[in-house]
Amino acid sequence: MERFDERMLNGMGVFAAIVRSGSFAAAAAQLEMSQPGVSRSIARLEARLGIRLFERSARAVRLTDEGWRFHTQTAPLLAGLEEAAATAAGAATTVRGHLRVNVDPYFSRLILGPQLESFMTRHPDLQLELATRPQLGDMLSEGMDLALRFGEPPTSSLVARKLLDTRILTVAAPAYLERHGQPARPQELADGRHVCIEFRDPQTGRPFPWEFHRRGRRIVVPTGGRLVLNDAGTLHSVCIAGYGIAQMMDLGAGELLASGALVALFPDWAEERFPLYALYPSRQHLPSKTRAFLDFVVELTRGHRG
Repeated sequence: MERFDERMLNGMGVFAAIVRSGSFAAAAAQLEMSQPGVSRSIARLEARLGIRLFERSARAVRLTDEGWRFHTQTAPLLAGLEEAAATAAGAATTVRGHLRVNVDPYFSRLILGPQLESFMTRHPDLQLELATRPQLGDMLSEGMDLALRFGEPPTSSLVARKLLDTRILTVAAPAYLERHGQPARPQELADGRHVCIEFRDPQTGRPFPWEFHRRGRRIVVPTGGRLVLNDAGTLHSVCIAGYGIAQMMDLGAGELLASGALVALFPDWAEERFPLYALYPSRQHLPSKTRAFLDFVVELTRGHRG
């Protein structure tokens, strides 16, 4: 068994920088090393571990299966060491470094974006990188510190903290209802007389089923809409324009309903809830930068909880 020493620790730091930045060249710039120096450090680490950490080509670098497992085990430990060093230096309350967050685009635009200035002003030594995308992806291999995602999280080793629940509403524009009439029951959406706008589930790749919940009862109505979307903003605009009926989150739709731009259908069948979660790799040694951002988001969502 190889002895753990300073050179192995340094190699692990170089390895983490490559994973975080996505390339040997970017890691070299980040660490203020030469690119050959980064390559030699990884070669030494691979030799000592007896595994190949990266698959390299002229255009890309990606983790091998062994490299991915090594990263999942060492990333929390390195983060803990970084935090311990900051604490020892008397900087336990200082939020600094590079924080990478995977964020649902709708939440980013609606709730997070308008309030980011206050967070950045509060923490001038922090560099924040937001990756807004429909899917969660692989947080660990992508070097993400935190994720903010709608929907029940898949089973994994990640810590999942629920931030809020929002109702799912069935809505249509007045112009649509004037042309097609207002359905009285959810089941009427299955008879072909109404146009339904489908929304794709980023986890399954299939449109969300149209569910209706009331006093513990749940029914699913097959709608078979011809238009499938994967962006909540587009869903809002298409529905407001009067194309069809949509199911959308109550979060962000309140002003549209209050102004009359949209009309809520089937209010007795609107008990379905959709959650927002914060996901992060470990409960132990949570870095102060991650903790600060998580606390900020918890405060932001406090007034939106169903």
